[in-house]
Amino acid sequence: MTQKEHDDYLLQSLISGNDAGILEIYKVIYPKVKRYVIRHDGTEDDAKDVLQKALLQLATRAQTKTFEINSSFEGYLFTTCKNVWRREVKISKNRVTNDTVIDLVHEEREIALAAFEQDQWELFQEKLQELSENCRKILEFFFNKIPYVQIAKTLGYATENTVRQRIFKCKGKLKESIQADARYNELKEL
Repeated sequence: MTQKEHDDYLLQSLISGNDAGILEIYKVIYPKVKRYVIRHDGTEDDAKDVLQKALLQLATRAQTKTFEINSSFEGYLFTTCKNVWRREVKISKNRVTNDTVIDLVHEEREIALAAFEQDQWELFQEKLQELSENCRKILEFFFNKIPYVQIAKTLGYATENTVRQRIFKCKGKLKESIQADARYNELKEL
């Protein structure tokens, strides 16, 4: 079975509720999600919740619209899990906890917001891939908070100032490309 066929099998298993395929998804993805969540101040229970939400979101999206994964299924689902966890952390920072207070966040709203954020992420990733290889590399370093000195050394730039200028130009190209896309206005209005 090719990687594409295997990815299609996993996605269809999720949509149709095929236990064998879903079990395979858990075996492959859960350890990575657990490791990521725990490294980012979460617990094993948080990791389980994140994977459940990501799977629900993915299944919902695949059933409601034309849906295609351009990377591997595993990579896509893991990125979705990371986005779900980041959102959870962001929400929990703004939430006041009290044992007698009931959380009023509705699950449907959460799924819709997560799907919206995933659409934004996909647009960003698509436009990032359209940039030159040099711009993609320098922005990857920048987004991973690599020091300018190290970027200059690695990519062979003369000075940190040159790196700053390249980052500024590449970010500008990325922003321009995203804003020129029709989906940008749809996602911005929501």
